[in-house]
This record gives sequence, structure tokens and C-alpha cells, in this order.
Amino acid sequence: MNMFELGERPYTESDAEWDAFVAQHPHGSLLQTAVWARLKNRFGWTSQRVWVKQNGKIVAGAQMLIKGYAMGIVRIGYVPHGPLVDWSDHEVVNLTLNQIDQAAFRDRVAFVKLEPLLWQENLSPDRWQALCNKHNLLPDRDTIQPPRTVRIDLTGSEEEILAEMKQKTRYNIRLAARKEVMVRRGSLADIPLFNQLMRQTGSRNAFGIHDPKYYEVAFDQFDTLLPGSVAMFIAEYEQKPLAAVMAFAHGTQGAYLYGASSNEERERMPTYAVQWAAIQWAKAQGCRWYDMWGVPDQSQSELEAHFKERNDGLWGVYRFKRGWGGRVDRTVGAADRVYNRLTYRLYQWRRSRQGSSDE
Repeated sequence: MNMFELGERPYTESDAEWDAFVAQHPHGSLLQTAVWARLKNRFGWTSQRVWVKQNGKIVAGAQMLIKGYAMGIVRIGYVPHGPLVDWSDHEVVNLTLNQIDQAAFRDRVAFVKLEPLLWQENLSPDRWQALCNKHNLLPDRDTIQPPRTVRIDLTGSEEEILAEMKQKTRYNIRLAARKEVMVRRGSLADIPLFNQLMRQTGSRNAFGIHDPKYYEVAFDQFDTLLPGSVAMFIAEYEQKPLAAVMAFAHGTQGAYLYGASSNEERERMPTYAVQWAAIQWAKAQGCRWYDMWGVPDQSQSELEAHFKERNDGLWGVYRFKRGWGGRVDRTVGAADRVYNRLTYRLYQWRRSRQGSSDE
């Protein structure tokens, strides 16, 4: 068993070993990579990584992000899409949670929020509740990452992927081409353009966006340290940028995290052109799934009953995402490891009143 603190330093062999473990793990996610922690370290978080080894090989672990509130007096831990562990192995789960406990105590953390990437399709809510009871975890519907999402199966041919889409989405992809929308691969030099489109999108749709530096660091870190793990696609008409997507790939998982579009020439459907380019890229990277990253946390029947008239929260983006032919999946949600109950109650009160955009 080992515990390793992650801070601002060069990308090391141990980072590469961890990222390789994450890539091959059945519940791995780019949010558990060392590169993701390095990104968050630049924007208000610190981090620690813990793991369990058997015969010199990592078999379980977690990367924990830590943030202080109230002038640093209150500190919380967050394990996005983790821990990475075989939940059927009671001994290894206990060892992993013990390592998390030690890391939390070391950093004076009041509680740790875990959000494992376990799909309800494979682990029912009752079984998850039983696991939480067994391991002294408090199940919590309050999540930081959206628990429900649309995932596109990339195992078929491009023609088969297109065939699974709604007819209107296929039509809009082809319409963009007919209307002379060109898609090109972006680079770090295009980040100012990406930020400009982001500002327009945030203003138009009234949602918060990251600091402009965030997108630059995200692209640069993943592009440099995990080559082939990030791509930016830009849709243009007569060399005028209309839409852009930043997509990620790690292991078998592709993901659409950031997208933006101009207020101009929207009838040319540039958002469909860039999204299709990102899906094609993720498939070429060997991804099994392409995650559209977040829809309203409602049942399939509720989503279909109300998507036409609802615009609040993630409802607006669901109208776009549902057309791509993916399946609506939900994770088991969050579970909390509580060390200071008073601080935990204060956090719950704050979340209920204000919510949070922390990642």
C-alpha cells in the first residue's frame, strides 16, 4: 500500500503509471488521471493520490481533489469518478478507503465526496445502498458531476452510428456540409477563438463558463502529457468561426466536455458538424463510448415528456444531445465519507441554497 501526494511538479513516471492504470480500469475516467489533477491544481484545488498495490502493480486507488472554504478553515475532499476499485473485493475496498481516510486526515479534510463511475445498469440502487452500509459511506443524491448522461456506442461503423441517430440530426450533419461549413482541427493557438465563442455561448444561454486560462491549460496539459487525449474541432464558413468542440479520449472512453458556438450563421448547423467530427475522432482513438456529459437527472419517460418545453438547467442541451442516438445512463451517484458531522451539515445547507459549479 502506498500514498502519494500530487502537487505542482514535472509529470513523472509514477504519474504515467497511474494514468496507464486509469486507462485500463473498467471504471476509469479522465477525471481520475494525473493530468486532470494537475489542471485542477492550477485553479484552486490541491490533490492527493492514494493506491493499493499487489505484487508491485496498482490494483486500486483514488485521486482526491481538495478545496478549502471559509478562508481555508473548512476543507473538503472530492474523488470525481472514483475510487477505482473492484467493489466486490471487500478487503481491497477497505484498504482503499483506509488510504483515503489517511489522506483526508493529513489534509484536515472534514469529509470526502466519492462519485464512482458505476452505472445503475450494472449495480442497482439497492446493491449500492448495501455496499455503502457495509463500508460506512453515506449515499447522497447531491452530485458534482451530472449523474445522468447520454453515451454513444462507437463499436459499429460510422454508417451504423449515423443510423442510430434521430433523422433530424443526420439531416443537420449533411445540411452543414451542403451549406459549405468546413471543419478543421484546432491547436493551442486557437484557444483565444475558442474563448470568444465560449463567451458568446455563455451570454446567450445564461450559464457560467470557466476562466479563459482554464481552457488553455486543459488543452495544453492533455495534449502535451497524454498525446492523443484531446482534440479541438472548429466549424467555419468562409473562414469565419461558427462553432467549436473540445473533446477528450482516455482508455475506452471519449467525452464531450466543452462546446461553444457563435450567434451568427446558426442555420448552417455548425454545431452538428463539429460534434460529428469529434465523434469520428473518438472512434479513431479506439474509444468504445462517447459521453455527451450531462442531461437532466430524470427518467427516460420524463425526459421525453418534457424536453420540448423545458429550458432550465440541462434541459436545453438535452434537446440537442438526444438526437445523437446514444443511450441515457445514470451512475449510482455520490457517497460521502464523513469525519466532521457539523461541517458536513453546513456544507449540505450551503449546497441546498446555492449549489456549486465545482468540478
